[in-house]
Amino acid sequence: MTDAVRSFMDKKAVAQVLEQIAAFLELKGENPFRIRAFRTAARAVGSFPGDLREGLEDGGLASTKGVGPATLQIVSEIVASGRASMLEELREQIPPGLVEMLDISGLGVAKIRQIHEVLDIDSIPELEAAALDGRLAKLPRFGPKTSENILKGIAYLRQASAFRLLHHAADEAEGLCAAFQRLPGVLKAVVAGDVRRRVEVVRDVVLVVVADIAPAELFKRLSQLPGVHEFAGQDDRRMTLRFAGGASAQIVVTTPVNFGAVLVQATGSEAHLRQVAAHAAEREFALTGAALWRGSTFVPTSDEATFYTALGLDVIPAELREGMGEVDAAAEHRLPRLVAREDLRGFLHCHTRYSDGSNTIEQLALACREAGYGYIGITDHSQAAAYAGGLRPEDLARQSDEIDEVNARLEGIRVLKGVEADILQDGRIDFDEEVLARLDFVIASIHTRFNMGEREMTARLLTAMDNPHLTIIGHPTGRLLLSRDPYGLDLDAVIDKAAATGVALEINADPHRLDLDWRHARRARERGVRFSIGADAHSVAGIDNVTYGVHVARKAWLGPADVLNARPVEEFLAIRRQRA
Repeated sequence: MTDAVRSFMDKKAVAQVLEQIAAFLELKGENPFRIRAFRTAARAVGSFPGDLREGLEDGGLASTKGVGPATLQIVSEIVASGRASMLEELREQIPPGLVEMLDISGLGVAKIRQIHEVLDIDSIPELEAAALDGRLAKLPRFGPKTSENILKGIAYLRQASAFRLLHHAADEAEGLCAAFQRLPGVLKAVVAGDVRRRVEVVRDVVLVVVADIAPAELFKRLSQLPGVHEFAGQDDRRMTLRFAGGASAQIVVTTPVNFGAVLVQATGSEAHLRQVAAHAAEREFALTGAALWRGSTFVPTSDEATFYTALGLDVIPAELREGMGEVDAAAEHRLPRLVAREDLRGFLHCHTRYSDGSNTIEQLALACREAGYGYIGITDHSQAAAYAGGLRPEDLARQSDEIDEVNARLEGIRVLKGVEADILQDGRIDFDEEVLARLDFVIASIHTRFNMGEREMTARLLTAMDNPHLTIIGHPTGRLLLSRDPYGLDLDAVIDKAAATGVALEINADPHRLDLDWRHARRARERGVRFSIGADAHSVAGIDNVTYGVHVARKAWLGPADVLNARPVEEFLAIRRQRA
């Protein structure tokens, strides 16, 4: 059990510590080669395929490229004690405010050093004051725009500090569940809360633990786990654990006979639970003390199906439990059949070595075939995206020939010729009609000029959607979760245009984007818009992103018929040809 908890914590925590050491050394102006060594080691540890403790014991980590003797010693110290003395020493040497500035989006170490050395600023409040009074803009290589972006970054940091991205929170929750299930007295541990509803940013990780021992005894065992930094009991069945690696979790304990009622209450949003309680009251049931009652009679609920059935409701998928009409739909037996990962026939939106990806066409195709897809759409960047190795027309032609060769060799998967073309400032798509016409499909996305006004940005997108070769609008609002707001956009106008033209809106499954937002996607579905679920994969590992896109689609009440790549390849291509 001890090893299971440490295995969950170590890889992420150790890589984070090594990255912090590198940043602290850079803040001090240390040797660049030493700084680079720590960053290389952080990447190596973060991607190490096995368990870190086993890797230390059998020498596997020591033989990993990028992990040298000095970093190996630090890894050993963290795994053994949960701390790194070098990091603690560096913290003593660097003003805490400079360390906090590292978390401001777009403010790198070099700029932080310049601000500190020139303006003698060593705290975020001082930095904010300098940005507001104009001192920051006067620094070399800064200017008003950089100063404005730093103010936005400070605002984001304050807003985001209590939240984590879904995929990070899910990893923490699933790792803890696996660890808890090996504790004596624990029958089952299940993820609940925001993570189970697949909310895009998560404040609290919540786990429901089914136990056959008293909650007080279980809490005692949990509080003694290695790596637990802090614990606090909330009441006789709930507690919060905080781990040295930064993870935290709310633990709710129940007996098997009441598991269904507890899991429903630990999963649903406040609005969902209010609507369930109101529905229950209409039928003379009550949710009291985390249990279901009919009058004074306790109603056993061994699982969620038993709970919902007792109230005359269809079982409501966890993703829908947001208080947005799902209780009424469940009462009237009209919940939709939601799209599932298994419904997806095609894998769309991926980048190869031709632009900024790390795998070949064939490697991605083979990985997608192994994952059960029938076709894959290659969509490298277009020529305007020079920063990402964007393809010129002749590069696209060369790639087309390679795709033909791969299709001739491989069975069980078909490779489609696509592109993720930039939408230029005036709404033109970054290839002429002749080039676009030769492709199987076209994704068009905005990657530049995010600061255009709402009217201009909306016109830019609407103009692009008039292009008959366009199949899909990629990451339609441009947001980066906890990092960048959506650009100004009349999304209702875009939704209406998508419905009228047949252009699909992408649900970009990169867990840093999850764009289109599920709330907007539900609105678009109600207006008859088509969607694609695109992984935006830049490597074979990115194929798994699709799962997060499917969760967004489910939260938006989408079924298989709403999703282009849930269709067979010939049907997908026929829809594309309808627009051309």
